Amino acid sequence: MGIKSKFKAFFLLDEDDYQLMEETETDEGETVKSPKAAKKNVVSLQSVQKSSKVILSEPRVFAEAQEIADHLKNRRAVVVNLQRIQHDQAKRVIDFLSGTVYAIGGEIQQLGQKIFLCTPDNVEVDGSISQFLTEDDNDNTRWS
Repeated sequence: MGIKSKFKAFFLLDEDDYQLMEETETDEGETVKSPKAAKKNVVSLQSVQKSSKVILSEPRVFAEAQEIADHLKNRRAVVVNLQRIQHDQAKRVIDFLSGTVYAIGGEIQQLGQKIFLCTPDNVEVDGSISQFLTEDDNDNTRWS
């Protein structure tokens, strides 16, 4: 670094507004000036700790699955209650959401009978819920 650059760096109060020039010598003996980055890549902790939302959804028709997928694409976890939708439509919703979750690198877990948790890749789910099914519940209502 030359004397001129050292002098500039010493008297600069705000380095964010200026780029420092760094002098380097090549093999031929000539001096080359190259920009030296004054700022490093800094991530604000405020943006990292942004509050997360969990969406509760109770679709009644298959068309509402796209709205749930939009929440997942916006990195929000969704709890889906499929108790108010016909069984064949519920299977289609789960198939659609399974594809969505796979595409965004998330997870889908069954929490209870016809209740699922869909999470994007930024949400980590730890643990599991064991299912206690009686003989009445086994008639085509268990999907996993």
